[in-house]
Amino acid sequence: MWFLYLDESGDLGFDFVNKKPSKFFTITILAIRGPANNRQLIKAVKKTLARKLNRKKSNAEELKGTKTVLEIKKYFYTQTKNLKFAIYALTLNKKRAYERLTKDKERVYNYISRLVLDKIPFEKAHEPVMLILDKSKTQKQIWDFNQYIFRQLKGRLDPKVPLDIKHQDSRQYYGLQAVDLFSWGIFRKYEKKDSKWFEVFREKVAFEEQYL
Repeated sequence: MWFLYLDESGDLGFDFVNKKPSKFFTITILAIRGPANNRQLIKAVKKTLARKLNRKKSNAEELKGTKTVLEIKKYFYTQTKNLKFAIYALTLNKKRAYERLTKDKERVYNYISRLVLDKIPFEKAHEPVMLILDKSKTQKQIWDFNQYIFRQLKGRLDPKVPLDIKHQDSRQYYGLQAVDLFSWGIFRKYEKKDSKWFEVFREKVAFEEQYL
């Protein structure tokens, strides 16, 4: 089984005159192969929550890149650095986005997601592939995203390899919490020119570029 956890950082607001949206928008995929490796990833998240966030009965439900301090992020990474996984990410420079796209945020989201997926070597997949992302879309948006991704990957996956897409609650899917931490580090590198967290996990990054 290939487990692909997808998360985004930043926002898709484009009104830079009347509001204060982020300048960049990052989509990140954490790709990990095999149930045993996936269990270890989940264990690392649970261990970090238990030992670093809930020791004082704070009852934090999940790790979040925006709320977790660097020391705790580093602790989490020490639990995962020996696991075999790879990080793929693309960061959109929103100020360079085509004007017509700024009016269709879901299309932008789906397109950037597909560009990241393009970098994953699906031709080597011989086991089922599961793509998991945070459940934040409407039912129509979920259907549109799933259909778009299925069409794009159909020609790259062996017909015998099953593909499943799940939209789940990140509080219950710990792999989504892991990719949230990494995605925030990549986004922060562009948005705030702050690479401290990114440099910690850089060795796990298989692809990472700016778009536009």
